[in-house]
Amino acid sequence: MKLYIGNKNYSSWSMRSGVLLAAFGIPFEEVKLRFDFSEGSEWNRVITGVTPTKRVPVIVEDDGFTVWDTLAIAEYIADRHPEHAIWPRDAQARARARSLCAEMHAGFTRLRTVCPMNIEVFFPDVGARLWAEDEALRADVTRLDAAWSDALKTSGGPFLFGEFSAADAYFAPVAVRLSRFGLPVSEAAAAYRDAVLAHPAVEDWIADSMREQDFIVEDEPYRKSR
Repeated sequence: MKLYIGNKNYSSWSMRSGVLLAAFGIPFEEVKLRFDFSEGSEWNRVITGVTPTKRVPVIVEDDGFTVWDTLAIAEYIADRHPEHAIWPRDAQARARARSLCAEMHAGFTRLRTVCPMNIEVFFPDVGARLWAEDEALRADVTRLDAAWSDALKTSGGPFLFGEFSAADAYFAPVAVRLSRFGLPVSEAAAAYRDAVLAHPAVEDWIADSMREQDFIVEDEPYRKSR
């Protein structure tokens, strides 16, 4: 099984699937493509033959079967590996975990827009300015904090539903954003953020991203160079 991803430093969606597979020890071959949408680029040449969406992540099985979109990938992996609690075993917890992932998938637009994932850099000054000026950003973080805190209160932590699950892989890029931009959250949310960042699969992804040493201007609203 191959997992096609983009730059680890920037690709929050790739991170979700990559961390999920690594966290549960599911074997896969990683195929990383540099974000380069110019005509004739490796990205366009390769991804066109892999998925009709021309986006990552996408799983390709040995027989050529493909699965794209992070939620579909999580469900597919859960179906293929019932021995792992990819989703919580409890029905209500499982429904809540899927609800939170769907909310992240479709929402938190302002947080994702003004605080793009950029693992290798810390922007506390930018974060402080955005926090002071941007009401929509504050609303997104407030909702995020409430969702995390509620799940943690019910489960007892350290992860949203006790043990690490697809929900935690899904929020790993958000933990990165909160950390890199220094956005304020409650004590419970901060502890969860730090637990996610300290998970071995997340640490490995972060370490790989730091080794990329790449700079893609389209993904860099707050820097002009590395």
